[in-house]
Amino acid sequence: MTIRECYEELGSDFDKVLSRLVSEALVKKFALKFLDDPSFGQLETALADKDAETAFRAAHTLKGICLNLGFDNLFAPSQELTEKLRGATTIEGTDELFAAVEKEYDRTCEALRKIA
Repeated sequence: MTIRECYEELGSDFDKVLSRLVSEALVKKFALKFLDDPSFGQLETALADKDAETAFRAAHTLKGICLNLGFDNLFAPSQELTEKLRGATTIEGTDELFAAVEKEYDRTCEALRKIA
């Protein structure tokens, strides 16, 4: 699969990302680096530890990365979770939002792993 096909599979606008990053090689390079980004794992751990502040920072970072890379499918639920956690002292009410993030995170990583 090409990087363009990966973005198409995810329902993202490859050309929009390409206009920012200038070349397909750079889009591919940075998209594949996403697989090594620790933000999702940090988010998962912080939620398990009921650490709202750390969970917010991790969700916010994940949201920003998704925005920059054009992973719209993952940006939307991570933005919702970020806003739920903004200024929160508890993680109550985040289970459903995290489930949506996790689903799209897994789908994004699965598509990225198909890139040749």
